[in-house]
Amino acid sequence: MTAPLELPGWTHTYSGKVRDLYVPADLPAGGEPDRMLVVASDRVSSFDVLLEPPIPGKGELLTTLTLWWFDRLAGGDGGPGIPNHLIPDAEIPAAVRGRAMVVRALRMLPIECVVRGYLTGSGWGEYQASQTVCGIHLPDGLRNGDRLPAPIFTPAYKAPQGAHDENISFERTVELVGVEHAERIRTLSLQIYERGAATADARGLILADTKFEFGVDADGVVTLADEVLTADSSRYWDAAAWAAGQTPAERMASFDKQIVRDWLAAHWSREGEPPTLPADVVERTAARYRELIERLAG
Repeated sequence: MTAPLELPGWTHTYSGKVRDLYVPADLPAGGEPDRMLVVASDRVSSFDVLLEPPIPGKGELLTTLTLWWFDRLAGGDGGPGIPNHLIPDAEIPAAVRGRAMVVRALRMLPIECVVRGYLTGSGWGEYQASQTVCGIHLPDGLRNGDRLPAPIFTPAYKAPQGAHDENISFERTVELVGVEHAERIRTLSLQIYERGAATADARGLILADTKFEFGVDADGVVTLADEVLTADSSRYWDAAAWAAGQTPAERMASFDKQIVRDWLAAHWSREGEPPTLPADVVERTAARYRELIERLAG
């Protein structure tokens, strides 16, 4: 991973697989920031490892789509306003303009709020073994890629850096964050998914599943944070391909890094250093990210 940028007025404090976080440079030692700068990089990861080279333009596309969704979910789509942590019209350093947001600092809840509207991914594997997804019993006879009778909330515990997230029950969520916050993030997650799925459907897309993160602000309000309904946090499929497809690959033509996952699975044993991504894999992945935002937001 390349060293984080030095940005005027900001001090780098953390780097994840994709995002870099900064706090105000004038923050006193040991002080708690009231705002942060979130910078989305072009880095790409799969199977919990960072890969080379990055996907050109990915950070800007993710940020653009998150801002578009924040606006719609705040009431721009005609629905009730859902609070988010964005500070509108904040000054962004020139070096990261277009791929960064200034946001309010929150007390983040350690829950990855996953909503599934279709059966796929790890859910499909569990269903084959036990006819459940995260312990939720589902009807028999479902196929990989089938629509579920209703969207389901399947939370995960966000493990400390370096460890794997863990699928958990709603009861465990209550133990971790309390009943009030657990019920609130479940309600908000399902509402946001339904609104996102309706928007996608109107544009010939399927929102198969997605994940959200929430924090609590200084007034105790549960607030949507991080990215939302992007290609990195969601599975979007082409609706026409899904309807006509006879195989899972044909039905689930996704607008994310599935191209990277498929290539890596075929060329790496998950031991040692992963191979460098070929140019055509990088180019095709970048094209799918661009196509998604064009179809959703124009």
